[in-house]
This record gives sequence, C-alpha cells and structure tokens, in this order.
Amino acid sequence: MSGGSLGYGLHAVRAVLERRPADVLRLALAAGRDDARIRELRQLAASRGVRVAQAAADELDRETGGAAHQGVLAEVRPSAALDENRLLDLVVAAAPPLLVLVLDGVSDPHNLGACLRTADAAGANAVVAPRDRAAGLTPAVRKVAAGAAETMPFAQVTNLARCLRDLKAAGVWIAGTAEDGEQELYAADLTGSLAIVMGAEGRGLRRLTRESCDFCLRLPMRGAVASLNVSVAAGIVLFEARRQQAARLAKPEPVR
Repeated sequence: MSGGSLGYGLHAVRAVLERRPADVLRLALAAGRDDARIRELRQLAASRGVRVAQAAADELDRETGGAAHQGVLAEVRPSAALDENRLLDLVVAAAPPLLVLVLDGVSDPHNLGACLRTADAAGANAVVAPRDRAAGLTPAVRKVAAGAAETMPFAQVTNLARCLRDLKAAGVWIAGTAEDGEQELYAADLTGSLAIVMGAEGRGLRRLTRESCDFCLRLPMRGAVASLNVSVAAGIVLFEARRQQAARLAKPEPVR
C-alpha cells in the first residue's frame, strides 16, 4: 500500500477513473474475470493511462475486509474534505439558489454514502457534516456513494452550529427536519438558497443544531411508521426543494 484510500466496486472505481485518473495509485482486477463490465473498465483504465494489475479474489477479499468488491479495487490518493473556509468560498461563488445537505452526526457509513449519492442526484452544491462523532469518507462510504464521493463537495466542520451561522450570513436559509417540525414539507417555501439539516439515526437533531435553524420541516407520514431512513428522507426533501427552486427560476419576473 502507498498510503492511499481504498475504493472498490465497479461504479465507485469507474467514477474515479473518469474524474480523477491521476489520483489512482493502483488498480487491481480479479484474476480470471473477463466479463463485459470488466473489459469496459480495462479499456477505460488504458484510455486514462492507468496500469491494471491482476489479483487473486482472496487477496481482494483480505484488502477490503470481505466487502462486496465485485472483483475491482483501486488505491486512490485521498480527496480531502473541505474545511469551513473552503465551504464558504464554494457557497459564495455558486449561483443561487443554493442547496446544501447538512448531516448532524450521521455515523453509519452506508447512510453517509447514500446521502452523498442522493445529494449528487438532486444537484446539491455540497454535503456538510461534523468532524467528530460522524462518518467520514471511508472505502465503504465511497462504494455506497457509487461515484458521488468523487463529485460531491463534502465538508467536515469543527463546529456545526457556527457553520450554520456562517451559512446564514451568506444568505442561506437553514431548514431543519423533525417529526414535530412546524411546517409540512409540501406547504413550505423552499425556493431560496437553502441548507437542509438532517439529524442522526434515531437521535434526530441536537439541541444547538435545532436552535440554529430558521424553521423545521416535517414529512407528511401517512402510514404506520413514524420515521424514515436519513438518506430516504434527505432524498424527498432535496428533490422537493430543487423542484420549487427550478419552478421559481422558470417563472418570468413580473413587469413593473
């Protein structure tokens, strides 16, 4: 190993080859596998100037800790998470309306990976999480994200409440999510620049985080269950916000 982070799985490794080929330190494919998807990956690696090595399946199992690597593993120069200053630079430079997903202490790597993938699909500008007691960009996160970890700006901040205050100062509204939120999602005005704050698994928003929000949203739960997985809930809220923002941008300005 050369000190890089591991990425594995067809989608995650393809995304790295397409977007960051210069950061691929080593690419290993399972010996004996020669199906269409592996041949496509070999061709992509060759076109990007990345050398392919053969590895035994049990060697890949050992390196990934038995995870479902699909016979594909890449050692990648780690992409650094943004800090507070770089996040604010991104926010100031982006064209409004902005959409940011904030995760208040989501510790499950699969949930973080799914949230990154969802945020990328919704066209969010960034995902933000605390630096402590929360998941970071691990190999498992990168695999679940299916390439979104390589494209979605991800910021890890020291003080989440302070970060939310800074986002407010930059013109971003802060919308928390909670079962007892005062506004139902589909009745709320989400047309401006917005940060959607999702709480941790089972615990919800911390007190200081909720106090930093301008308002809180609730999903209109119609069935027997009281809550949804954080990545599912994030998808519903992000896509509704983007729908409202796009509708506002498409509406002609009134003639004065």
